[in-house]
Amino acid sequence: MPRIIAPSVLSADFARLGEEVEMINQSQAEWLHVDVMDGVFVPNISFGFPVMETLRRYSRKPLDVHLMITHPEKYVERFCEAGAWSVGFHLEATDDPRPALEMIRNKGVRTCLTINPDIDVHRLDPYLAEVDMVLIMSVFAGFGGQKFIPESLDKVRYLREQISRQGFSTLIEVDGGINEQNAKQVFGAGADVLVAGSAVFHAREPKVAIRNMLDE
Repeated sequence: MPRIIAPSVLSADFARLGEEVEMINQSQAEWLHVDVMDGVFVPNISFGFPVMETLRRYSRKPLDVHLMITHPEKYVERFCEAGAWSVGFHLEATDDPRPALEMIRNKGVRTCLTINPDIDVHRLDPYLAEVDMVLIMSVFAGFGGQKFIPESLDKVRYLREQISRQGFSTLIEVDGGINEQNAKQVFGAGADVLVAGSAVFHAREPKVAIRNMLDE
């Protein structure tokens, strides 16, 4: 299984955004995670297309976009066009995720479905063969710096068993409260990709923090 760290740019210093992105370019992180919030689906607002386009210009790493928005089907194509390599949205944000997933695929972009901690992991079962990745939120979406919810590990283990048993290639991503202390445990439960915000951008030596999270 791969081990990928995707630093969340939400925790970066936006007064030094170009420098922060260049630091990630030079690190062992493989992706740059972009959290998009609309103030409706979650009680916070982050950024939209202009910032995405700026990140695309500066980043040499693929942009892994996480939409925390209502009606994602209205916007997924624009995020694909703005430079996303992967676009994910919340299962609970739409009545039927398949139309939005098809829009993303038609743009040649990787697909991802996400669930919050209070959503039954079994709801992802019908889509495991249809998406490139599933994202388990190990905190409630909307704010950085929250503490990791240990029960998230059970969801990761369940998904790893389902994906392995059925021979799918679906990746498992985990986002929320990831740090140097718990990364090994989360990877060990079956995760492929860890999103880390504060643990990277607020670290004294961010590139060392990324390397430490990848150490087996």
